[in-house]
Amino acid sequence: MGFLSDSGKRIFITGIAGFIGFHLAKALKARGDDVAGCDSFNSYYDPILKRERAKILEDLGVQITACDICHRDQFEELVDKHRTTHLVHLAAQAGVRYSITHPEKYQESNLDGFFHVLEVLRHRPEIKLTFASSSSVYGLNKKIPFSESDPTDHPANFYGATKKCNELMAFSYHHIYGIKATGLRFFTVYGPYGRPDMAYFSFAKAIREGKPIKLFNHGKMRRDFTYIDDIVDGVVAAVDLGADFEIFNLGNHHPEELTTLVSLIEHHLKKKAIVQLLPMQPGEIEVTYADISKANGKLNFNPKTSLEAGMEKFLRWLS
Repeated sequence: MGFLSDSGKRIFITGIAGFIGFHLAKALKARGDDVAGCDSFNSYYDPILKRERAKILEDLGVQITACDICHRDQFEELVDKHRTTHLVHLAAQAGVRYSITHPEKYQESNLDGFFHVLEVLRHRPEIKLTFASSSSVYGLNKKIPFSESDPTDHPANFYGATKKCNELMAFSYHHIYGIKATGLRFFTVYGPYGRPDMAYFSFAKAIREGKPIKLFNHGKMRRDFTYIDDIVDGVVAAVDLGADFEIFNLGNHHPEELTTLVSLIEHHLKKKAIVQLLPMQPGEIEVTYADISKANGKLNFNPKTSLEAGMEKFLRWLS
């Protein structure tokens, strides 16, 4: 059994060896919370990176168990063993383009997996849930910036649809069973130890190796890039708030063109990109842009890291 932190929080993180889970666990452990978690260590991207993250956390005293949340009995046992007071659910099948070719993976992890999480909490309503949603829920909305009060009925891809389903599922379990749940709509999170399938990571690697990069919609895409440290601040604040039920945008409130991202990488690497300009891909959206006024008011969320500063930190790590 671990010790109780000053806050009394015993936090269990699913997807703890993932990008956000890793940074969140480090931050919570550093402030004295008792942190444990699970990860499936699947092969969506090279699991060596997940193993590297896990090793760093284990060296800090964070207990990590290989477990798929769809294996409910094992997952339930881990939650009980940790005497969990707060559960942060980050385990999911990520990626927009992969959802077009492998929708079944999103059904299994994002829908069935989330159902198992809610069922475990149904019998433990004292545990407060914080879960990952996504800017992808806004789908084909034209109004920007995206606000939590905007309709989210037209997802542009199945990944976004599963995240919208998660929000609805969580609300129904809150309404019927009294589970306290907070959903966080993340906007294009980036930084050191990030996911290799994301554009900023794959662009940097390709430019460094002299390989071409693909810019869809002829480079006229804008993303609300949000640095990992700012995201972690928002997640920690949501955990501490422990709201009955809330949905928050966590973004940088400052969309940037992908061409700007490429220019920053070129400048840092001192190497010119080989660019292929291509039409819009199915399932993609042109702009993501977070209205963060609600998160600012209730979570004191105030992202501080510019894309230039954040990419410099990422590229230093990558080199």
